[in-house]
Amino acid sequence: MTKGYNTHNLKHTVAKGMLWGGVSNTVCQLLSLLFGIYLARILGPEDYGPIGMLAIFTAIAGSLQDSGFVAAIANRKTVTHDDYNAVFWFNIIISLLMYAGLYFCAPLIAEFFNQSILIDLSRYNFLGFVVAGFGIAPSAYLFRELKVKQKSISLILAITISGITGIILALNGYSYWGIATQSIVYVLVRSVVCWYFTPWRPSFKINFAPLKYLFAFSYRLLITNLFQRFNWNIFSFILGKYYPHDVGNYVKSAEWFNMGGEVVNGMVNAVAQPALAKVVDDSERQLRVFRKMLRFAAFVAFPLMLGLSLVSKELIVVVITDKWIESAQMLQILAIWGAFMPLQSMFTNLLVSRGKAAVFMWCTIIQGVLTLALLLALHSYGIKYMIIAYCIFNALWLFVWHHFTEKEIGLNLKMFFIDTLPYLFTSIAVMTATHHLTRFIDNNGTLLISRVVIAAMLYIGVAFVARSKELEEITNFIFKRKNRW
Repeated sequence: MTKGYNTHNLKHTVAKGMLWGGVSNTVCQLLSLLFGIYLARILGPEDYGPIGMLAIFTAIAGSLQDSGFVAAIANRKTVTHDDYNAVFWFNIIISLLMYAGLYFCAPLIAEFFNQSILIDLSRYNFLGFVVAGFGIAPSAYLFRELKVKQKSISLILAITISGITGIILALNGYSYWGIATQSIVYVLVRSVVCWYFTPWRPSFKINFAPLKYLFAFSYRLLITNLFQRFNWNIFSFILGKYYPHDVGNYVKSAEWFNMGGEVVNGMVNAVAQPALAKVVDDSERQLRVFRKMLRFAAFVAFPLMLGLSLVSKELIVVVITDKWIESAQMLQILAIWGAFMPLQSMFTNLLVSRGKAAVFMWCTIIQGVLTLALLLALHSYGIKYMIIAYCIFNALWLFVWHHFTEKEIGLNLKMFFIDTLPYLFTSIAVMTATHHLTRFIDNNGTLLISRVVIAAMLYIGVAFVARSKELEEITNFIFKRKNRW
């Protein structure tokens, strides 16, 4: 066991980290929501389309930039100055090389989508890679040390400052140029704040030797991350080719979907992998820690995302007007799959913590290839069927992740269902009851508020009557009571 992480301290750190992560991610998503609302009222689907077409290139470059070193550092027993220094300088070099390559590939990207504006726009938008390269080493430090609060502050400041920048530029008619600038400002502010909270500083005495053993762990994660981000952005890529006029609506629906999903997913990812890595030598204890986090994720994810699906139409119409109504239909389907995403994150974090990066890699590659084949096979049927098939396939793939988790720590299907199904069934029942109780309301604004309030009261009420430990721990955290695991 790592020194300083006895049973009490680890429980306290994980609990504080997950709750801090949950609160901070909620704040971040609310801020993103507010800025996104204002921008969506100023701009239209046609303004988001060009940026959406470039999303897959941004995602793949981001994976190459990280190279899996953040997770590799988190899993090392001890980390030296040379480790961080090697990662820092490696990322600077890789960032510059990637930008140069994409700069010269810009005409090819524009030709593929038949959009000449993408030449200059992509060259400008990809500058964010260079800026982000400077922030990976300090981000790795904060992640390893479970500095969730400090990382949360960096996120909140980055969202706030970049959001204000985006609004100012949109008001002055810069449309997608303003969106691209907003993303660059975001990574710049986040990197600067991470450096402020990180005591480590780079030196010009460069030794790339640590990369050998870091890469031995991380290369599988690198390949995995490439396919993960490819999977997440494949829709906008295919739509850009076959349905270019619908890219903007999909980008907006995915944005709202991600805002809801990140409340829980970000909370899980902030602490799961480093926390599970600290108890990797004790499978029984790791199983207890894992099930604890699994129940907490299910308790929050199911009502949040199924609730988002319930109110998607009213939410879009009321908040960003009916010019985005097509994105509401997409959001309604995506949000259902989003309820299961945090559970998938739990499984993958467990596999990484136990050094099963190869399993993680191959499962993700197969999942990505099958997803691409499925979407290409269905693209002629339209966007709706593509999204439905995508969500069903990924939900079923959850059982593939479970299979390998069971092999590692003995989490059988019975345990998994006991930890998750009560929250799923409760959420379905609550959303169904809420729908019937409010179906007579005609005004979209009134309907939205009524459904949110009624669903929240019903879910909390059921959790209170059932004496949910997860509700008790959240209540203890809010009111600063002593919390025992």
